[in-house]
Amino acid sequence: MAQGSNFVDYVKVCCRSGHGGAGSAHLHRDKFTAKGGPDGGDGGRGGHIILKGSNQHWTLLHLKFRKHIIAPNGESGGSALRSGATGKDEILEVPLGTVAKDAETGEVLFDITEDGEMKILTPGGKGGLGNWHFKSATQQTPRYSQPGLPGQEQWIVLELKVLADVGLVGFPNAGKSTLLSVVSAAKPEIANYPFTTLVPNLGIVGYRDNKSFVMADIPGIIEGASQGKGLGYRFLRHIERNSVLLFMVPADTDRSIEEEYRILLNELTAYNPELIDKPRLLAITKADMLDEELEAEMKETLPKGIPAIFISSVAGKNITQLKDMLWKAINA
Repeated sequence: MAQGSNFVDYVKVCCRSGHGGAGSAHLHRDKFTAKGGPDGGDGGRGGHIILKGSNQHWTLLHLKFRKHIIAPNGESGGSALRSGATGKDEILEVPLGTVAKDAETGEVLFDITEDGEMKILTPGGKGGLGNWHFKSATQQTPRYSQPGLPGQEQWIVLELKVLADVGLVGFPNAGKSTLLSVVSAAKPEIANYPFTTLVPNLGIVGYRDNKSFVMADIPGIIEGASQGKGLGYRFLRHIERNSVLLFMVPADTDRSIEEEYRILLNELTAYNPELIDKPRLLAITKADMLDEELEAEMKETLPKGIPAIFISSVAGKNITQLKDMLWKAINA
């Protein structure tokens, strides 16, 4: 996943679907028929605006500068029962995990989670009926038809929530990017300063018997992120779509491991209480700095009720065991 300005997870667009074409009020005439019956065709439907899921897109960058999405109108009906052409649908490809919302009310309209999935975002207006629909025994030559229905215009917000099997949750410099770079082919930027990771990174983690799962490195959360502090608040939405949450706390933390874990959990719960129901694991990183005696002492102080493991991405300590734990949690 691209870094920096190439990662766009929020866009606001004005969508205007096509108007329906008017029905025709034509009466049949030819050199052999002076006064034929009604033969006006129906108007064509206005173009829809449709969202289509695509696993070839990772961000909403391609929609960032398209502020107005306009679908063509349907054409009017013609004589000899000819229907007007349907307005061409405007199909917008979006990455999996995109949520469509009404910009004014904030109502969630739907989300796109599967490749090739198509849903109508803004429906086009229905075409009007031609006059042949209205003929009867008492009204044999109706000279009226229906106008087409107007299309819709609305402001829509598209939000991307990264889909992944495992989401990495931790403060800056907890070792999330390092772990992702070790267990997958992803190459996130790694440096010894806070907020190295500015956008979510995805990696495919190879497992036994040619199995694999997707891991997401979410930018570091800080205390108060749920109130808008730091970078974490902007990206907390991505954690909502992860099946399993792997909390990562460095062994050299200034706080206790339990305290840091509780702060992370509180920030997630304050943002969305439903996140507390997701399966959780705890990884104590940078464990290569610990000897066996110190590690045994720290195990006694770990938070209760959550599976925990000491790992070192650099030294490769317990990485295979961590994968086993994650795979079991994903398929539980």
